[in-house]
Amino acid sequence: MDDNLAVRVTGLQKRYGEKRAVDGLDLAVARGEIVAVLGPNGAGKTTTVEILEGYRRRDGGDVRVLGVDPQTAGRDWRARIGIVLQTSNDLAEATVAELVHHFARYYPDPRDPDEVIDAVGLREKARTRSRQLSGGQRRRLDVALGIVGRPELLFLDEPTTGFDPEARHAFWSLIRGLRADGTTILLTTHYLEEAEQLADRVAVVNAGRVVAVDTPADLGGRQARKAVVRWTEGGAVREERTDTPAAVVAALATRLGTEVPGLQVLRPTLEDVYLGLIADAEAAPAPATAPDAVDAAPALTATEAAR
Repeated sequence: MDDNLAVRVTGLQKRYGEKRAVDGLDLAVARGEIVAVLGPNGAGKTTTVEILEGYRRRDGGDVRVLGVDPQTAGRDWRARIGIVLQTSNDLAEATVAELVHHFARYYPDPRDPDEVIDAVGLREKARTRSRQLSGGQRRRLDVALGIVGRPELLFLDEPTTGFDPEARHAFWSLIRGLRADGTTILLTTHYLEEAEQLADRVAVVNAGRVVAVDTPADLGGRQARKAVVRWTEGGAVREERTDTPAAVVAALATRLGTEVPGLQVLRPTLEDVYLGLIADAEAAPAPATAPDAVDAAPALTATEAAR
């Protein structure tokens, strides 16, 4: 195991009956980085993350999280990870302070609960019952519960679903602060802007496989990042893909005059690149699949996962 890797996944497989939810997935996450996992519904993101968290058994492949196989990990390993689920409504009558202090007792070396409450911006809500919090405040409480154990690795599942723009940006600032403190973060999200703002690298998953991994700026490669210069000439719309749009525009201005009719310079967004990668992956022939390692195993129950 590379000591610099918080997560290493090789050839991961998970099957439900005849459906291969995860089909030979490979992924590596370095310590201290934020990796965003993107993909359409049914791509295998949630199943993969549940396997990494130790909540679901795999059918094949090798998985190491903080140097340990999650499928056989014990309490000591579980104290080293933090999990923020997409939804949670536990202990709705307890106050923010009561919950954070209560969860801190589960860990051998927790952060100071009051410092955690301050870090997530809930000091003014410390005596408020969790059921009375707004969606954004409840999400901050979820993060507080996820980080109070001082995790080395934090899993965030769709963390800002339902947030208004102001709450989303405030939450991003919180996540950046955790990264600055050295926490490794694996993030699943449907918000492309969120991945672009937070992630050091983005992994695109489709049909149970990682089809691309790179920084948000370089995802898809140089060809996917070419600008498109579009203009009207001779009554027809024309366009050219280029690495040097300024030179193309200058040439057009020389030929057609200072005002180039219908001139547009379009640069692909992360969303454009992501959609292109998914379309290419779905159009490609299905790769040969490895033979099943074992029959599909059921998900671990909460009690099993806690052992």
